[in-house]
Amino acid sequence: MATNLITLTNAHLAFGHHALLDHTEFTVQTGERIGLIGRNGSGKSSLLKVLDGRTALDDGEVIRTGGLRIATVEQEPDLDETQTVYDILCGDYLEAEDWQRPSKVTMLIEQLGLNADAPVAGLSGGTRKRVALAQALTNEPDLLLLDEPTNHLDFNGISWLENMLLNAKCSVIIITHDRRFLDAVTTRIVELDRGQLFSFPGNFTSWQERKAEWLAAEQQQNARFDKVLAQEEVWIRKGVQARRTRDEGRVRRLEQLRRERAERRERQGNVSLAVAEGRRSGKLVAELEHITHGYGDRVLIRDFSTTIMRKDRIGLIGANGTGKTTLLKILLGKLQPNSGTVKLGTNLSIGYFDQMRSQLDENATLAETINPGSEWIEIGDQRKHVMSYLEDFLFPAARAHSPVKTLSGGERARLALARMFARPTNILVLDEPTNDLDIETLELLEELLQDYPGTVLLVSHDRAFLNNVITQTIATEGDGNWHEYVGGYDEWLEQRPSVAAASVSSAPSPTAAATSTPSIATASTTSGPTTRASRITSWEQRELDGIPDKIAKLEAQQTELAAQLADGSLYREAPEQVDTINQELLDIDTQLNELFARWETLEEKRNVS
Repeated sequence: MATNLITLTNAHLAFGHHALLDHTEFTVQTGERIGLIGRNGSGKSSLLKVLDGRTALDDGEVIRTGGLRIATVEQEPDLDETQTVYDILCGDYLEAEDWQRPSKVTMLIEQLGLNADAPVAGLSGGTRKRVALAQALTNEPDLLLLDEPTNHLDFNGISWLENMLLNAKCSVIIITHDRRFLDAVTTRIVELDRGQLFSFPGNFTSWQERKAEWLAAEQQQNARFDKVLAQEEVWIRKGVQARRTRDEGRVRRLEQLRRERAERRERQGNVSLAVAEGRRSGKLVAELEHITHGYGDRVLIRDFSTTIMRKDRIGLIGANGTGKTTLLKILLGKLQPNSGTVKLGTNLSIGYFDQMRSQLDENATLAETINPGSEWIEIGDQRKHVMSYLEDFLFPAARAHSPVKTLSGGERARLALARMFARPTNILVLDEPTNDLDIETLELLEELLQDYPGTVLLVSHDRAFLNNVITQTIATEGDGNWHEYVGGYDEWLEQRPSVAAASVSSAPSPTAAATSTPSIATASTTSGPTTRASRITSWEQRELDGIPDKIAKLEAQQTELAAQLADGSLYREAPEQVDTINQELLDIDTQLNELFARWETLEEKRNVS
């Protein structure tokens, strides 16, 4: 039986004009793995700080079960630079009489490939994240809070983290933009939207389906409200004698409607992405012949040859430190290899997105960053003022003269994209572009890259993003060897050598899972010998006519049950109903699948008639 670990009641937290938490409810139960999603700036990290006690609510109550142990891994871990990895993980175990801690630490160091004696100062971002994860796990928390844990991790690290969370005894709340990770790990999705927390059972894919229904219902409700308000506004303006006693109630109702409409928080718009296209590059972008490069005794690239043509969309895949960025620089002519030849094409206009955002001047304003020396930007045949262009990337005009150093991680990523897209290009080079971006912006960026008429070179550890963008993969196979593959991440998994397969484990791809399990409709039509469909009978016709109504009724029940689960108070007030509702939803899914299959069968019979 699940029990409540932590509960927020009527939680309110505000730092600016809009509340990050607007009198909302939230409960975390034992055994849950919750994916916390929401737009950049919606307050997800602030919610984690409320849960672990770093931030106090302005109003409402936080109830934690007695003796609750919470461990938090922040997006950019704050580690003691004066200590070694082993010292950080062991801590003061002797004073705490935790005699088993050194053995646990040693095991985690081996699993994560860490150097126990390495000083924390100078560690890469990926290694620092691994150390912070190991530190949190050695404390054996009841609740683990992870803020963008996959940032800076390579595929090995992400795979290890997935497996660790799937086998963890603690409850987990994860903020991440990695859709594949959410699908593999989570048991519930909680979205923070306009100050409210909405709960959806299942993984990210389940959330996408139910979110579409939720937004459609909200839109219809708002439309009905606005229609009533408009009718009342017309009534009051037509000079109806509102001062009569019998009409005062209607006037008060109109005033209440106005207040409710003023208090409604509209859903934040999406980023408007468009790219300034440069002149077409030559057909050849780059040709590498037998290049070798390394530093000292370490060879990163060994005797590698490739040809990149205009319109190629190529992903570079490999573990951290294997030379992906080095290979990118050689491809772009920014670095000469130790040996071999590099031939670059003509008319190359390169837009570069740096994962460290180092091209952003911390002291420059947003407007200066976009287009220094001019107030206007040319995007294709459209001329835009810099203020309007910034608003396309969700930066209000009032912030146009704010310095870059005031921006959050997600805002820096959006600004870097805005800066790159404002310049004419025919080659886009993206080095870890998905870090810090929210899921909506990621999906819009995917669409833009799919339609981009130039060449795309992409380094990313976001498996879904790679699958949706690239058509060709260049991957490291160890010891400086690189090879080319057709397709994206999943295709690389299927084609790579067995040696590489042993070194990088991953969750099964959605494609593979889908092909291994036949659908109900397929199963119903393929079992037994194939026979010619007979003519439909009168009673079967009546059955067919009634199926749409049955489906509509079940879908209405499905929407109602999903709305109940989205209410955070249910997990606090009646947690035993959560499992019951989830089972009802599964039963409805089964009934719907059977009805659709039956509908298809009867339609075939009717067509024969």
